Amino acid sequence: MTLFFYLFVSFVILERIVELFLSKRNEKWLRENGAVEFGKEHYKYFILLHTLFFISLIAEFNIRYIDFNYSFINYVGLIIFVTVQFFRISIFMSLGKYWNTRILVIPDSKPIKKGLYKYHRHPNYGIVIIEIITIPLSFSLYYTLIIFSILNFLLLKVRITEENKALYGNSN
Repeated sequence: MTLFFYLFVSFVILERIVELFLSKRNEKWLRENGAVEFGKEHYKYFILLHTLFFISLIAEFNIRYIDFNYSFINYVGLIIFVTVQFFRISIFMSLGKYWNTRILVIPDSKPIKKGLYKYHRHPNYGIVIIEIITIPLSFSLYYTLIIFSILNFLLLKVRITEENKALYGNSN
């Protein structure tokens, strides 16, 4: 199971690295089209949070488990995580070149209202919340689950407020 843990975490880290390259490419296009960045001050904390999340996963796994055995709750976590990846892909498809890890808004553009964005203003953040719960849950890493769920919640409160101001002119 140790090998599976490292393969799983490596997959998720690789997924995040690919997303950063996609984000950088989209950022270039957005800026070329006049995009203005909002919430720049807190962006570094997201990078720090997500980096420390993976370090915490690995550290807690190495400290707590010599011989890890799966339970029902671990399988549930994995199944939910895998399912959520399809929603993650739909986010990229819905936003296209507008998808970014930063808050970049082209003046006078309208918020995207297709895919999951028809039903919720911030479905991507819901997906991230679920991932930050299900990844540690998949390996019974409860300290990481609790600590980073709380930190992510606090940071998302700031982020969503900034994004709402940028997109809708208010914090609702």
